[in-house]
Amino acid sequence: MNQEECKEIKQALDLFLNESLERILMSNPTDSGKISRSRIRPLLMKGRLVFQAEEQAGKQAFHRNLDRDEAADYVTGLLDGSFRQAEIASGLGKALILVSRKGKVTVKVKQNPRTARILPAGNPASREPERTVLLSHNRKKHYILEEGIPVPFLVDLGVMTKEGRVVNSRYDKYRQINRFLEFIEDILPNLDQDRESTIIDFGCGKSYLTFAMYYYLKELKGYPVRIIGLDLKEDVIEHCSRLGRQYGYEGLSFCHGDIASFEGVEKVDMVVTLHACDLATDYALEKAVNWGARVILSVPCCQHELNGQMENSLLRPVLQYGLIKERMAALYTDAIRAQVLEYRGYRTQILEFIDMEHTPKNILIRAVRQGKKRDNGLQIRELADFLHVKPTVVELLAPELWESGKKTKDS
Repeated sequence: MNQEECKEIKQALDLFLNESLERILMSNPTDSGKISRSRIRPLLMKGRLVFQAEEQAGKQAFHRNLDRDEAADYVTGLLDGSFRQAEIASGLGKALILVSRKGKVTVKVKQNPRTARILPAGNPASREPERTVLLSHNRKKHYILEEGIPVPFLVDLGVMTKEGRVVNSRYDKYRQINRFLEFIEDILPNLDQDRESTIIDFGCGKSYLTFAMYYYLKELKGYPVRIIGLDLKEDVIEHCSRLGRQYGYEGLSFCHGDIASFEGVEKVDMVVTLHACDLATDYALEKAVNWGARVILSVPCCQHELNGQMENSLLRPVLQYGLIKERMAALYTDAIRAQVLEYRGYRTQILEFIDMEHTPKNILIRAVRQGKKRDNGLQIRELADFLHVKPTVVELLAPELWESGKKTKDS
C-alpha cells in the first residue's frame, strides 16, 4: 500500500470515526489462521469517546479500546496485509474499502445528503455530524433490519406493524432474525457477487430467517442468489410460496420434502439448517459437504442419539443424573460434528446463536470450506471410543475412521 492509498483510506476514516459511527466490519482475511474478523464500534466510557475493536481469532474474541487516531491507524494497518475489505456503516453514510490481491486499494464513500457538508480545502477533519448520539455500554443496539423501517415479510409474519414498529410479543423473534443476519454478514466474503449463489435452507418452517436471508442478500446487498427453502409441512410451503410470489422474490422458492432424499440441485454454495431435529442435522451436513458447500450454518436441536449410547465408567457418577447426561450428550454431539467438519476441510466455529433466555437452542455451528483437511481423525475416534458411541455424523462423513480404528485394535 503506497502513501497516496493510505492517505485516501485515512480521509474516509476521518469522516466516519465519530459519534455517528455504527460499525466498521473488517473481513476477507488474507490469513484466516490469525484474525478472521474484526468489528469496530464507538463507545462513551467515562465521558470519553473510544472505539472498541472486537477481534475474532480462532474460537476466541479479544477486545481493545482505541482513541480516534489509534482507530484510524488500526484499520489502515489491518488493510495493509491482514484484510482485504472494510465495510463502514454510519449515520453520516457508508463506505466500502477494498484491497485487491495485487494490493490495489479502492475506496467508495457515499454520504447521506442530509449530513454531507461542504468542507474547506485540505481540511477533512472539519466535518462534524449534525447531531451527537449518546453512546454507552447500554446504548440502543443497532440492528441490521432497523425498527421503524417496515419490512414487508416481517409485517406479514406478524413481527412488525405496518408502521415498522416491532410487536412486543415478537421482539425475541426480531432479535433472533437480526442475530442470524449478523452471521450472514460475516460470511459475505465467501459468496461471489459476480455469479449466482445457490443457498439451501433445510427445515425452513415458517421461513422467518429464509425471507430475512433473501431480503438481506438480494435486496439490501445486491448479491445474485437463488434460495430454496425445504420443509415437510405442505401447508407451510404453500403459504411461504404465496408470500414469495407476492413480494416478487423471483430467486426464492420453497419445496416439500425431507433432507435425506432431497436431490433438487447439483451444486450448492451455502447450506442453512436451523433446528433440524436429531439426525436430520447430520444428514444435512452430509449433503452440504458432498455438494462442496462453501459455507454451512447449522443450529442443531433434540440430540437424542448419544444420550442413548454414552457409557463410561469414569463418568458414571456424572452420567447417573439424567438432565446432566442429556446436556452433555448434546454438547458432545455438536463438538463431534464440528470436528468431523474440520476433518473434511472446513474451518469450524461453535457460536452462541441467541441468548439462553430467548431459546434453549442457542448453539450455531458455522463452517467455512478451506480445502485443507485437518489431521484429527485419531482424536475423533478416541473420543468416540471413550464415550462408547458411534455418531451418525461420523458414519456419514468419515466412515473410514471406524475401519482404521478396527485395524488398530486388531493389530
